[in-house]
Amino acid sequence: MDGAMMLGLTAGTLTTAAFVPQLAKAWRSESTSDLSWGMLITFSTGVLLWLIYGVWIDSIPVILANAITLLLQAGIVHLKIKYG
Repeated sequence: MDGAMMLGLTAGTLTTAAFVPQLAKAWRSESTSDLSWGMLITFSTGVLLWLIYGVWIDSIPVILANAITLLLQAGIVHLKIKYG
């Protein structure tokens, strides 16, 4: 594995992991009132576009990071609908 791949995987891991505490907090508190729909929709759309881009350029770090982030975002959106 080359340096660029390692850097991409590390960056993707850190930015993706940043959503785990938010999802856990929303799950535990049963509250998502501090999350706006505008942010969730805009961010989720951006992540989806990054995922498509990653597939287009065949970049494993971009694909993995954005696929996992999109799943985490889907969990947050689900809780926003459920508790909103």
